[in-house]
Amino acid sequence: MPYKFFHLHLPHLQHRHRDSVRMTEGSPRKVLTAFAFPIFLSQLFQQLYNTADAWIVSRYLGDDAFSAVSSSGSLVFLMISFFVGASMGAGVVISRYFGAGNEERMTNAVHSAVLISLICGLTLTLMGGLLASYIPGWMQLDPAVQPYAVPYLRCYFLGSLSLVMYNTFKGIMNAVGDSRRPLYYLIVSSVSNVFLDWLFLGPMGLDIRWAAIATAISQGISALLCLRQLTKKGTVYALRWSRLRIDRWSLREILRYGIPTGVQNSVIGLANVLVQSNINSFDKLATAACGAYSKIEGFAFLPITSYSMALTTYIGQNLGAKQYDRAKQGARFGIWSAVLMAELIGLLFYLFAAPLISFFVQNPESIAIGVRQARTEALFYCLLSFSHCIAGICRGAGKAFVPMFIMLAVWCLLRITYITIAMRINHNIVLLFWAYPMTWFISSVIYLIYYLRSDWIHGFDNAEQLI
Repeated sequence: MPYKFFHLHLPHLQHRHRDSVRMTEGSPRKVLTAFAFPIFLSQLFQQLYNTADAWIVSRYLGDDAFSAVSSSGSLVFLMISFFVGASMGAGVVISRYFGAGNEERMTNAVHSAVLISLICGLTLTLMGGLLASYIPGWMQLDPAVQPYAVPYLRCYFLGSLSLVMYNTFKGIMNAVGDSRRPLYYLIVSSVSNVFLDWLFLGPMGLDIRWAAIATAISQGISALLCLRQLTKKGTVYALRWSRLRIDRWSLREILRYGIPTGVQNSVIGLANVLVQSNINSFDKLATAACGAYSKIEGFAFLPITSYSMALTTYIGQNLGAKQYDRAKQGARFGIWSAVLMAELIGLLFYLFAAPLISFFVQNPESIAIGVRQARTEALFYCLLSFSHCIAGICRGAGKAFVPMFIMLAVWCLLRITYITIAMRINHNIVLLFWAYPMTWFISSVIYLIYYLRSDWIHGFDNAEQLI
């Protein structure tokens, strides 16, 4: 008999573990804020340790090594983004079934997601190791930078499995309202990474490979801590090795919501790779400057990421429980909170761009380029935040194809077209910087129209007709 998704009330599932939180109860503002705040802190710690990692590399190994690490980031993101994005589909499925109180389907999705991620992580590790020596050439890195990039990338991809598994484990816990424990584990990982970076590159005087190895070790620590929690008896996630298999129904659902998110992340990554390649075509001073800017820009993503992830879980649980008005209330609050916080960070970055950029690079020309990028893009972070929040709402509502198509059309195709034409007309780096605010604005307009005019609130109801 075909399975029919419906709403159940199972108290033993809803209250089995104190770290699972039903976001279908209580004030939407308080629930969203309480859930988003630990995610915000976890992203803050992650950004701080990424910043410390870059600073340590810059101070001990020089600007060329820093350029190698920072400029490789866009292609690394491209390679891992599909797998990490695809794993987010599991979070949508799990939050939906948790909100509806269907324990069997939720448990099947948890075990399927873990096994799928294990396969993806091993695949990414193999791919990264094989392609590491070709990446600097693809990125048009300066010849002085390439000797640092190849060994760094080769060692970095050794940690791909732990990176993918951590994101999957974190997504499972977030889906049932547990955003605190991933924060604790990330703090441990962040402190470990900074200490190991300092130890390897400072007192021990090792080369850039050990910066990547430090990252791989710290990611492994966070993944193991998450795994330990997921396998505890009595938890709502109930991960058991004996049940580790890919359930056909769960696979179908995870792929339905995960592949569009993975493709969306990949097309964004592809566009960023093209932008980075064009930046590298200027000189290594521009590469270092834009790398410094990207480290500071990461702080603007803190409210964006925390609220977009929170909205995905919140919308998924409430639509699973068929609480439509409550879903709308939370969506409005989450959007406004993220937009205002991102714009505040953008304003501060605009005002203090010079000292922030000089924290990473010392060359006056590099500092000037980084400041120019900040003064071009920072005041438009509100648009970036709005687009990501609506994308998070769409994913939580089972409409993952919507942000995929919008990002593909605007943040990839349009951005690439603009850059290609602009660079042929005038090889000016400022024209590259304007590619981002322009595409953020266009995507925000499209998202606004979709949010106001579409029936996204009944996304799961329409999907159920196919079951």
